[in-house]
Amino acid sequence: MTTPEIRRRDFLALLGVSAAPRRKAVILRSGWQLVNIGDVAHGPGMLGVLTRNLPDVEIIYWPAHMDEGVEKMTRSGFPGLRIVRTQGEVAQAFRDASLFIHGSAPSVTSPAQVREWKDKTGKPYGFFGITVSLSGEAASPSLSPETRELLSGANFVYTRDTFSLANLKKAGIQGPEMGFTPDGTFGFHLLDEAAGLRFLEENGLQPKRFIAIVPRLRYTPYHKTRKVTWSEEEIKRREAVNEKHAEADHAKLRVVAEAWIRKTGGKVLFCPEMTYQLEIIDPLLFDPLPAAVKKNVVRRKTFWRPDEAASVYKRAAAVISCECHSPIIAATQHTPCMYLHQPEDGVKGQMWRDLGLNEWYFPIEETRGEAVAERVLAIHADYPAAERKIRAALERAHKRHAETMAHVRRILESS
Repeated sequence: MTTPEIRRRDFLALLGVSAAPRRKAVILRSGWQLVNIGDVAHGPGMLGVLTRNLPDVEIIYWPAHMDEGVEKMTRSGFPGLRIVRTQGEVAQAFRDASLFIHGSAPSVTSPAQVREWKDKTGKPYGFFGITVSLSGEAASPSLSPETRELLSGANFVYTRDTFSLANLKKAGIQGPEMGFTPDGTFGFHLLDEAAGLRFLEENGLQPKRFIAIVPRLRYTPYHKTRKVTWSEEEIKRREAVNEKHAEADHAKLRVVAEAWIRKTGGKVLFCPEMTYQLEIIDPLLFDPLPAAVKKNVVRRKTFWRPDEAASVYKRAAAVISCECHSPIIAATQHTPCMYLHQPEDGVKGQMWRDLGLNEWYFPIEETRGEAVAERVLAIHADYPAAERKIRAALERAHKRHAETMAHVRRILESS
């Protein structure tokens, strides 16, 4: 079939005029799920990385999941973005694009889509900011033969932590360009100032006079919200682990909350990264607190998108989280942040050390709540120093993104 573009080029040729070459195009696969603001932020974060480093390249976004609200948020930051969903749209994107990028994720989360691109086009592809697990963990399956083949056939594989990079090498993956590049969420820059400021005003949260605390169970209870392939025995095992550690883990967060309130007179916001966490804020964080400090606690009662969270975190004095991506979103707004890393959450916590944030990274089983509280109060005591620290870490992330994107550009130029 003759397309309008072909007809246009033929007409220009008759006139002796050369048509301007079409911009290079890249397909980005991201947007993993909607129940986690970190997974929602992956897509816009990766779009930020790509548009910052490849401003002359067309980015075609192929989200795994996107609802109306997330699409509106994404388009607010990237007007004119081409988003593909239908089979026909994807097929046209395959024809137009020169490169396929699987965005940052806990693993190769879209193997079927990478395989489709590989088999149908034979064009280059790569992975940008993924976790690679050899034996498997909660969010990252073990390295299957299919995944190993896709990784080996890629033009580049950049992992979001140096532990994963070491795993690639241990697995004997050869062929692709390999290296460390931080999670794409470090490229997130969207804000919802109207919603964020309204929430702060309604709850009496004054800028830099409150901290935000994010809870987490050892295993996300996906079996309560969607169909899973786990056996009944596996569900019982995960629930038993959650039950065993829930009180001890969250007692440490309560120590931080109480210390902040008593030492600074400020407030504490308990808020979620995932939808299920709205249900655990009261029993694990708020209810056990002494009555004297509860009046200084605000509990988020509804879920939110990462742009509103970013507007709130922008004005927090610090974000302390058992989840990984809320502190990353805070970091993008130059807010000091701490990650209390549960072992079931995989190896991605190494990225905090990779970016020079060792003092704000706490393996939760090796950490006392008092130690975290001391670090939070140290931030309060010298806030300019803490801001310099987080800005330096963000600059390292952006610098490494730029270095790895330079290789991506070379692939595009040679394709």
